[in-house]
Amino acid sequence: MTSLKEFFIKHEDDILRGIAHKNNLIKRNIVAHMAVNGPSTLAELTKELHISIPTMTKLVGELVEEKLVTENGKIETNGGRRPNIYGLTNSAIYFVGVNIARDNILFVITDIQNNIIVERTVPDFELEDTQQSLERICSSMEDFVRTCGIDRGKILGMGVCIAGRVNPNTGRSYKYFTSNEESLCEIFEQRTQIRTLLENDTRARCYAEYNNGNPRECQNLLYLHLGRGVAIGIIMDGKLFYGKSGFAGEFGHTPFFDNEIICACGKKGCLETEVSGIAIEQKIVKLIQQGVNTILRDKYNRGEYIHIDDIIAAAKNDDNLSIELIEEAGEKIGKSIAFLINIFNPETVIIGGNLSRAGDYIMLPLKASTNKYSLNLVYKDTKFRLSKMGENAGALGAAMLIRNRIIGL
Repeated sequence: MTSLKEFFIKHEDDILRGIAHKNNLIKRNIVAHMAVNGPSTLAELTKELHISIPTMTKLVGELVEEKLVTENGKIETNGGRRPNIYGLTNSAIYFVGVNIARDNILFVITDIQNNIIVERTVPDFELEDTQQSLERICSSMEDFVRTCGIDRGKILGMGVCIAGRVNPNTGRSYKYFTSNEESLCEIFEQRTQIRTLLENDTRARCYAEYNNGNPRECQNLLYLHLGRGVAIGIIMDGKLFYGKSGFAGEFGHTPFFDNEIICACGKKGCLETEVSGIAIEQKIVKLIQQGVNTILRDKYNRGEYIHIDDIIAAAKNDDNLSIELIEEAGEKIGKSIAFLINIFNPETVIIGGNLSRAGDYIMLPLKASTNKYSLNLVYKDTKFRLSKMGENAGALGAAMLIRNRIIGL
């Protein structure tokens, strides 16, 4: 094997033939098995992958020589010969994860076990559908890869997530940078010379949340991202659900209300028009203009923008108006979640995004409303919790997804 990249690319392009091709496939399966199950003995690998002991011994030995696998010593047994245990060499392979947010770009580098090795944020950025914004993204990617301190030859892939409708199979975003003939994924690959996967930001966060728990115990999960917009990620039978064209999860654009508020999508009455961060921001400004008292009035009078994070902070500081707006949103969101769990019957619903930081102010009315409007058996069968992850969840999830695609999971 001349390089790690050739080891993985040859499988996909089907360059090798015969015994060499078959052995390469088995070695990839060994790497994938260890990535999921951790260190293993030769006997365990033989049993799980249905390969003979002599062949497995030979191929694991080659992986050790190629520095993809390391021998971790012997394990204790009740008697007899103690077997060697083998695990992945974390320093052999790395992946880049990128979250392109509205006001920053967050980068991570992960090893093959999904541990974050490097993390960096580009704060002075504004996502706009312009060539200047695209150039800033590309140049930031190039700069990060050049200065991250990881040997470029060990970086096998880059996962990039961005808001809006995204088709991971075509690599196209249908919200940003759509005027280019090339797909967004192709543009990033050309600029960085790294194999790239483009993903929706909520799905990437959903996948990170799923893997942050115990995937074997929770195979059906809904992740509701309550940021300045509203979207969901869906895990069904342990896999992300995409729909036909990769657009599944645009729950915020469900026509849930009989109002005349025009949504960003151009339609009226969408869920986002009442419960998104932007909707709550607009409501508090309107109420301040009507003379309703709030500790955020001084901020408004100074001409400063009132962000959803400001409203959450005010609620935690006992601001009645902020509390009322968050609780109202929680009640409406809970009703919409009742609709979801009656259909999907998930094991867990995770609430993430800016509004999740409101804690009980959002969760208590949300759960009460879900209980009120959902089927009793379904509600009792579903666990609810706030997100346990930070701002890097999208970038981490994107890195996990490109890792899985490359190593064959």
